[in-house]
Amino acid sequence: MVPFDGPTMSILLQLVYSGIALGMIYAVIAFGYQLTFATSGTLNFGQGDALMLGALVGLTLVSLGVNYWLMIPLVCLFGLAQGAFVERIGVRPAIKIKSEFGWIMSTIALGIIFKNVAENVWGRDDLRFPSPLPEAPIKVFGANVLPMELLVVGGALVMMLAVEFFNRKTIFGKAVVATANDRDAASLMGINTGLVITFSYALSSLTAAFAGVLIAPLTLTGATMGAVLGLKAFAVAIIGGLSSGMGIIVGGMILGIAETTTGFYISTGYKDVPGLVLLLIVLAMKPAGLFGKTAIKKV
Repeated sequence: MVPFDGPTMSILLQLVYSGIALGMIYAVIAFGYQLTFATSGTLNFGQGDALMLGALVGLTLVSLGVNYWLMIPLVCLFGLAQGAFVERIGVRPAIKIKSEFGWIMSTIALGIIFKNVAENVWGRDDLRFPSPLPEAPIKVFGANVLPMELLVVGGALVMMLAVEFFNRKTIFGKAVVATANDRDAASLMGINTGLVITFSYALSSLTAAFAGVLIAPLTLTGATMGAVLGLKAFAVAIIGGLSSGMGIIVGGMILGIAETTTGFYISTGYKDVPGLVLLLIVLAMKPAGLFGKTAIKKV
């Protein structure tokens, strides 16, 4: 058995820090899945592509001389428009005809289209996104942490708290919550549920685009960057529960830490295995997720 001396603990702590930062990105994207599922019972399987587009649009703005901090709200506005477009073109027609699989294929198809557009506009090569913060690590409890990793964690928490505040304290946010609780009852109360669903898609793409510009300085930016991130975020949403915000945060951190520690101590070739194994276990034992509530349908 390897003793946990100072250097060993420092490495483990560093892996945990990196895992938390990665897990919070998964959580933000998964939060977008939760937003659309709550209001319409549908999921945007193009969430990863919304993240990719946000990162590439952000990179273009930064390359044109736009300050990183000013670029973020511009990318968020782009995410809003992109999400609303996806709902209007791909999801709303399927909801109207009550197609069980129409919205799945439509969001996947739109995601592929966005990826192809990105490859033609920005090329197939991965691009370097300049970091707005110093790249020298800082010491936190004896382990190195990149300033950008701290920004990722802080930014992710701020985004999710802002959405929660919006839902609880604003009139339109309460309409979103009412639609999530009972769409038919909300419609009878005069709430435009179609507009609420459009907004939930817009908000979900906004969170993905925001996640894109957060993680881009830590990795390479390209047309293929969103595919794996979107899939892993979906796993986080299932593990944590599509009805639980806290579950998504916990699930994201579990998956992120599992990946970084497995990649270091075993092999990078196996870093995806623990999360997928956990997903299978959760689906087998608690299909609603670790923190999710099982829905009871009256027949």
